[in-house]
Amino acid sequence: MKNLASKTILGFAQLIIALGLFLFAPAWTFDFWQAWLYLFVFAMSSAFITLYLWKKDPKLLERRVKAGPRAEKEKKQKLIQVFASLTFIGLMIVPSLDHRFSWSDVPVFVVIVGNALVALGFFIVFLVFKENTYTAATIEVAPGQRVISTGLYAILRHPMYSGGLIMLFGTPLALGSWWALLLFIPMALIIVMRLLEEEKFLAKNLPDYNEYCQNVRYRLIPSLW
Repeated sequence: MKNLASKTILGFAQLIIALGLFLFAPAWTFDFWQAWLYLFVFAMSSAFITLYLWKKDPKLLERRVKAGPRAEKEKKQKLIQVFASLTFIGLMIVPSLDHRFSWSDVPVFVVIVGNALVALGFFIVFLVFKENTYTAATIEVAPGQRVISTGLYAILRHPMYSGGLIMLFGTPLALGSWWALLLFIPMALIIVMRLLEEEKFLAKNLPDYNEYCQNVRYRLIPSLW
């Protein structure tokens, strides 16, 4: 548990410091209130989920700590994770440059809506974690894992990715950048590629997953796809 605590705290600290660096360094100023608000919402949402998992589901927290390209076993997933990481960094850097050079004029209420979407995305991820203790950060099947078909999983096959997309769409708005919205397109494509590969893996390695897919038709968006 001590090892998990140190990894969790260190990982959380590194993430927030990295976000701060990507948000403020290109802007070359700390006078960027949109970035401060976004960082607060992101940090508080992440901290809430982390503390919940620490108390209620430390095994899931341990699975979530093992993340990133190096943690993936499949080469294709390693590449997908690399591109996802680079695109996410772009979602921080472009708004920072946008703020520095005043490319966009985003109304305050849009920034507030963007932060609300970020919080909503995190909340959906939280509901997924509550429902599914097997939600690892890498594509794998844990011993004794079973198909989860309750909660949001009764509506969508990949509700965590849906929450992630909502959070990612809200990020450029929260940071006051119209131009950064363009990066949402490749990020969405990367997530679609990942979940399709994940479905192939689960169909081969998780009992009853094919039957679950027949019962739950939609992957990311209800009544659409």
